[in-house]
Amino acid sequence: MKPVVLLVGKLPGIVGHLADELEDMPIRWLGAHDHGEVVRQLETEPEISCVIMGAGLDDGIRGDLIGIIAAIRPDISIHLKDRASGPDGMAAFVRRVAAAMVLGGV
Repeated sequence: MKPVVLLVGKLPGIVGHLADELEDMPIRWLGAHDHGEVVRQLETEPEISCVIMGAGLDDGIRGDLIGIIAAIRPDISIHLKDRASGPDGMAAFVRRVAAAMVLGGV
């Protein structure tokens, strides 16, 4: 069974675009773009091993989501992308985090 990573981003299509770019990684990608989706994914998918959050979300929303994720699943790590690398840097960031945190540095 593939490990599961939850990608949280501003656009609903974030997971589709990233999953295409990262299809070589042995990971099942889930996506969420608002509070409700994040909660639903965390409550229905016990195999999530980490959360990776894009930089397109407002800081207040990112802070709220961090609190929600930590309250529901204190066992998983949360990784926030920087804003400096822009949207084009998301795939590389996700690849680095997933390789290190989920695949053990593969």
